[in-house]
Amino acid sequence: MTVAKPGGGGAGPNFTDHVPVTDKPASLVRDDDAGAADGGTMRERFEAMIRAAQDRICDAVEAVDGTGTFHEDAWVRENGGGGISRVIQNGSVFEKAGVNVSVVYGTMPPEAVKSASARGVTRDVGYKPGEPVPFFAAGISSVMHPHNPMAPTMHFNYRYFETDRGLWWFGGGTDLTPSYLFEEDAAHFHGTLKAAADVHDADYYPKFKKWCDEYFYIPHRGERRGIGGIFFDDLNDRPADEIFAFSSAMTEAVVPAYMPLVTKRKDAPFTEAQREWQQMRRGRYVEYNLTQDRGTIFGLKTGGRIESILMSLPLTARWQYDHHPAPGSWEEKTLEAMINPPEWV
Repeated sequence: MTVAKPGGGGAGPNFTDHVPVTDKPASLVRDDDAGAADGGTMRERFEAMIRAAQDRICDAVEAVDGTGTFHEDAWVRENGGGGISRVIQNGSVFEKAGVNVSVVYGTMPPEAVKSASARGVTRDVGYKPGEPVPFFAAGISSVMHPHNPMAPTMHFNYRYFETDRGLWWFGGGTDLTPSYLFEEDAAHFHGTLKAAADVHDADYYPKFKKWCDEYFYIPHRGERRGIGGIFFDDLNDRPADEIFAFSSAMTEAVVPAYMPLVTKRKDAPFTEAQREWQQMRRGRYVEYNLTQDRGTIFGLKTGGRIESILMSLPLTARWQYDHHPAPGSWEEKTLEAMINPPEWV
């Protein structure tokens, strides 16, 4: 059955207005945003794209895991919108893997506007200083943490953002965080993303690879979270249809970029010391997400669903006092690629 979506007032979301539903709504976009039958508004089209991507990617994850199945939660909000979270915990291959979609209506306080955009408060053009900004946001976000230290963690996020006065932009990216660097795996991952991006603009991959290396930087550590991929934000420099097509293509590149790496490494032997190193790298992942990531900060400041926002964190992590990898070790080589990012393709 389709769950009716409540109509909207002007109030922003809060921490208690997520209403669980047993049957997913056919659409999380409000009826007053519905377009004509010729494809609908960008709000509708983007939601349809990310929900199809969620189904496709979850199917691929379950196929690789073999035994794990996604637990699904769906909810709606009083002001309109809602979300669908799917999470595997303690599967055969994935210690934790989640794929979330969300549609959010609300008003942003000034600090949330700054968190939402790479260009910060310049994006609230047309509003008085301090005036809340009515917004619509839709996105898909995923993090996958395999058990095996030889298999890398992967994150992706693609989103569309629009204010009620017609400002809009796209953002997102896909990046890889290995505990142990395999150069051929890095080349495959980056090469797959580059091939998908090149179809839309040959400048996208080099520009967005550099942006990714800069974005996933942990300043208090002087290193990056992983070995990058692509990242972009505030993209509205061409027709929306073109950027939508690019965003769609990048969601389609997730499975061929990442799943072959997990399939190759999921059964590799490893030592307890290598498992401990993986746990320390996951500690860095947690540090980045909680202190630097704009998406996490935006979700927390706009009353996002906490379980969905913190889905990105691993089940387990480790902080070992004053640890340094041995000179010349595999661990040091991996860390060096996160300090000084190479060109992989």
